[in-house]
Amino acid sequence: MRGHRMSPWWGLAGFGAAVAVAALLGGLGVAGTADEYRGLDQPSWAPPSAVFGPVWTVLYVMIAVSGWLVWRRTGWSPALNWYAAQLVLNAIWTPIFFGFGQYGLALADIVVLWVLIGVTVWKFRPVSRVAAGLLLPYWAWVTFATALNSAIWLMNQ
Repeated sequence: MRGHRMSPWWGLAGFGAAVAVAALLGGLGVAGTADEYRGLDQPSWAPPSAVFGPVWTVLYVMIAVSGWLVWRRTGWSPALNWYAAQLVLNAIWTPIFFGFGQYGLALADIVVLWVLIGVTVWKFRPVSRVAAGLLLPYWAWVTFATALNSAIWLMNQ
């Protein structure tokens, strides 16, 4: 079924819900971890934990709108399979990093996440340049987060 046969607002709500689930998993994974984050050996360029919530809120809205824009044009398509895969890796990173303290495994997850975001941008671009563009700040943030994850993993072995 093509996406435009359904009310576009239901589609946006669906993408918002999917992203909210990913955010919720991440939020549960970091509940009460600000002290843990502060207690880690970190590079001098690591942001304070208070930065992550506002940044991720904006990024998650952009991620949801991006997926919705593609869905509106194609219905569920192979490009959205890549989108879903990266969203799953996004959701599990926080529990791996904070819940299990597996910084190396979290690094592997985020590197694959970074690649999948890139593939998603590439797949979205022919469908909607706006949708692809909405993912670029997310990709940039995950680039930074990958460097941070790597530094924390190396400094806390």
